[in-house]
Amino acid sequence: MYRVYKPKIVKNALNLWPPFWGAGISIVSISDDFQCVTVRLKHRWWNKNANRSQYGGSIFSMTDPIFSLMLMGILREKYYVWDSKAEIEFLKPGFSILSAEFIISSEVLKEIYAATESGDKYFPQFETKVVDTKGVVVARIKRTLYIRKKPQFRSEELKNAL
Repeated sequence: MYRVYKPKIVKNALNLWPPFWGAGISIVSISDDFQCVTVRLKHRWWNKNANRSQYGGSIFSMTDPIFSLMLMGILREKYYVWDSKAEIEFLKPGFSILSAEFIISSEVLKEIYAATESGDKYFPQFETKVVDTKGVVVARIKRTLYIRKKPQFRSEELKNAL
């Protein structure tokens, strides 16, 4: 699978994935290095709530696998990457198309590599904002990921010490 884990393939697969497609969620772009992803949520009649604004579950869903998939694309088969915890704060109702940009900086990647080199578990936190077409923040999402280097990719010195 990791051989075909290319941004264009991941983008197309996610855009055809029924939970995203059915909710009106689409991946707009994935950078070649997987460090930046933009996601959009359409405002359709079937994802409106009783107040005619975007359904909160759809807003939360648009952020669900993104940071994990980004790190899987960056770290490849050498690491376990899972969502561990998620939190959403709804700030305003969304009455239009919504979008979110997900960024993982090179500094954060350095921290991940350093914290996991010996096989330790690492739980970095990431935050993103969901904005409407006017740039108004409608929700803030915080995600904590579980990252751990797989045993077969840890250094020999460290394997022998364990």
